[in-house]
Amino acid sequence: MALQDAAPADIRQLPIVRQRLRQVTAYRRGEIAALGKAEESKKTPGLSSLALADTPSAFHVTVIPTQPFLAIPEVSSERRDYIPIGWLEPPTVPSNLVRILPGATLWHFAILTSHMHMAWMRQIGGRLESRYRYSIGLVYNNFPWPEASVAQRAKIETLAQAVLDARALPRNATSTLADLYDPDTMPASLRKAHHDLDLAIDRLYRKAAFGSDRERVEYLFTLYQRLIDPLHSAKNRRAIRQPPSP
Repeated sequence: MALQDAAPADIRQLPIVRQRLRQVTAYRRGEIAALGKAEESKKTPGLSSLALADTPSAFHVTVIPTQPFLAIPEVSSERRDYIPIGWLEPPTVPSNLVRILPGATLWHFAILTSHMHMAWMRQIGGRLESRYRYSIGLVYNNFPWPEASVAQRAKIETLAQAVLDARALPRNATSTLADLYDPDTMPASLRKAHHDLDLAIDRLYRKAAFGSDRERVEYLFTLYQRLIDPLHSAKNRRAIRQPPSP
């Protein structure tokens, strides 16, 4: 229930909702177990849980998007060639297992779902058992994005839309993203749309084709080093000018 904008007078008129709010308060204080769990599964609440008990109508997360957002699952099967990324809209509230980009465009979607970004993610990202674990801090923030002209961006966005169109074909209407991106069941039309997008994005980085993911990652690391070298040089210059500590 999304009650952050509900008027207290309205909530008071809903007995079932009021009862659920009392249960939320009790759970956050450690007085009852989670819904459907045995009584012995009760946990001693931490300071954050105790603080949240004072506002039972508020979510425990503060990220509540007010505009369409791109959702990236934090954990994804290592069998997939691509992490299934897609748009969601309010009033959908993302869980802590989803990384989000509010206001993302087709350009963002294209780069993040590309073979180039997937190669970077496999090398830089963490693991949960053998599954990929996507991190905004490690994977997204450190990824070297390509430069592109207005015309190049327009082409990339057209190819990105082709990926979304392939997902939305009538025969895929009952398929989830998990179905569409399972390597055993991925539709040929969707795979081709991704392939065309991958080739175009590869060419934004260099004209010569990449022969493997290793080549992609090596190129990205070289580009990353070039990007951070000026930052390191500036820090070193400041360190030289700084007087020694007493």
